[in-house]
Amino acid sequence: MNLNLKPREECKYDAVSLGEVMLRFDPGEGRIRTARNFRVWEGGGEYNVARGLRRCFGMRTAIITAFADNETGLLLEDLILQGGVDTSLIRWMKTDGIGRVCRNGLNFTERGFGIRGAKGCSDRANTAISKASPKDFDFESVFGKMGVRWLHTGGIYAALSEQSCETVLSAIKTAKKYGTVVSYDLNYRPSMWDAIGGQKKARQVNREIASYVDVMIGNEEDFTACLGLEVEGNDANLKELNRNGYQDMINRAAETYPNFKAIATTLRTVRTATVNDWSAICWADGRVYQSKDYSGLEIMDRVGGGDSFASGLIYGLMETGDPQAAVDYGAAHGALAMTTPGDTTMAGKKEVEALLDGKGARVQR
Repeated sequence: MNLNLKPREECKYDAVSLGEVMLRFDPGEGRIRTARNFRVWEGGGEYNVARGLRRCFGMRTAIITAFADNETGLLLEDLILQGGVDTSLIRWMKTDGIGRVCRNGLNFTERGFGIRGAKGCSDRANTAISKASPKDFDFESVFGKMGVRWLHTGGIYAALSEQSCETVLSAIKTAKKYGTVVSYDLNYRPSMWDAIGGQKKARQVNREIASYVDVMIGNEEDFTACLGLEVEGNDANLKELNRNGYQDMINRAAETYPNFKAIATTLRTVRTATVNDWSAICWADGRVYQSKDYSGLEIMDRVGGGDSFASGLIYGLMETGDPQAAVDYGAAHGALAMTTPGDTTMAGKKEVEALLDGKGARVQR
């Protein structure tokens, strides 16, 4: 598989992500509604991919985002720096004392357990990045002068506001102009699109974005809601639906968007909040590649599992050019990321490769 990646030595960054980064408030084993203490993490659908590529796979990454210039913004910056992601492309926006001009996003998420599912409660209206527009970022400099091999962004950021839709398109068009490979995770969230035009707007925006994307990521709901590609099947057997129905939908997506070089998704059957069946598939060069099945995967915190899949997939495509290796890296990394708390990975590359080699969970001394 040839993605025509720019040479590493010609680029400052291996990968850059564009999107919102929020403070996540995690009540641990408890619930949001009764919590007296929270642990704070940073997280965001697009950012998590850049952090995974840096922290697990050692790649040079940066985040393009915007923060309100106050103490919570500085906390977010500090958390990002701890993950090794370059913060020099962050836009700092002036705000007032109570967030009327702009603010930083908050995300309260509890993990779920057994029959009780995970639950999230976001507080992200009027954030700095949702109010930012293309003129707030120098994409010509980032992609044309600094050099970026890979850009990742997604539908969560695109759904934030009219301005974010425009910013995604501006970034992607500039990236393509300079030969940067583009990946996009559809990540459909109906509640977010409702405020700016609902599913009709989601399809309008995502169909235009899709025409510039090299590697598209999403599940069957994403492709149906965002691109209008229907999947046939019965939800009673979700795993079989995903494997057979999704493969048919992939073929139609590839015909509709001949610019797609790869299409990938995770396959998840939720037995309980803490036990899932997990695997992934990737289409490339007219073939579908299946990862190992992680049946009965025990989960500590499922948030960010799909983002860690994406970072493993991207790493595999960039380093090997082999879709089979890429989907295997993605599924293994996503599985490991869900065994630790927080949105972002705590796994190392050696752990991912040990899992790929079939090494078990025996104590390592």
